[in-house]
Amino acid sequence: MNEPKIRQSKAISRRTFCRSAITAAVAIHYIKPSAKASENNKVKFYKNLGHGHIGVRANQQQALEYAVKYGFDSITPSLGEFGNKSTTEIRDWLELMKEKSIRYGTSGLPVEFRRDEDRFKTDMARLPKQASVLRQLGVKRMATWIMPGHRKLTYMQNFEQLKRRFREIANVLKDNDIRLGLEFVGPRTSRARSRFPFISTSLGMMELVEAIGTENVGLLLDSWHWYTSHGTIEELLQLTNNDIVHVHVNDAPSGIEVDQQMDNRRALPVTTGVIDMKGFVNALVKIGYDGPVECEPFDQELRKMENDAALKKTIASLNRMWNLIDV
Repeated sequence: MNEPKIRQSKAISRRTFCRSAITAAVAIHYIKPSAKASENNKVKFYKNLGHGHIGVRANQQQALEYAVKYGFDSITPSLGEFGNKSTTEIRDWLELMKEKSIRYGTSGLPVEFRRDEDRFKTDMARLPKQASVLRQLGVKRMATWIMPGHRKLTYMQNFEQLKRRFREIANVLKDNDIRLGLEFVGPRTSRARSRFPFISTSLGMMELVEAIGTENVGLLLDSWHWYTSHGTIEELLQLTNNDIVHVHVNDAPSGIEVDQQMDNRRALPVTTGVIDMKGFVNALVKIGYDGPVECEPFDQELRKMENDAALKKTIASLNRMWNLIDV
């Protein structure tokens, strides 16, 4: 749900940033998906390493190495590591990524839109430069999440404020060929914390998307929030590729009623069988989704693991999900 809030273990140094190759002898330790899924040309989406979501601290160089080692297709951009890089350094970095067949996934939104107007305006003043850096990196997707309620604003007051603010944000991003994904929060337990309820379903979020009206805004679709909002496969099939900017995949703890599920207690996809991940992933195939898919499990045991163990477990869960894809 949240943009990763982790401290990078170390920024990319000038020497490391432009390093021409990753150690060629890195072993590939991951469970391969079945041939039918890997060779299915109908599958356009790809496995993104959102290392912050699984408790792995890594700068961009390290994330790239992990992606190559374990079989991820893309990595999450770290905007802060590139603010002072030259055009030449960025070009060299992108050449290295291309050489390793790794692309970029989705960036977090660096604008605080949930607080007062002064903070919003301050962050908006920085956004054009930040978006320009992302454009140089070839990043075309950005995403954030919206709480399903507010302590002070009624539904319509919240809706109108977010519509205005996201329209401003989206127009800046549109100038840089970047799409914005908005994530709804589904659990009833999360909605109950606020005085005034707000959007908590895909259908509701699409109403906000349409009201923003800039044509570069869509959904961050999370299987956990889809499940806890009582979403259906039929609702997913009403969406198009243009409606979805980014996808999170998770499973839910077993033995807990859907309306009692807590947002910070999840599992890696295809581990408990609570969420219909087969239906979910095949719906993505049918609508032609072509963006990144990443895990956001809020799994404390996973976060306590050594990096390599956590990465192995994460890519194995993604590969199990790919194996659910029909051909």
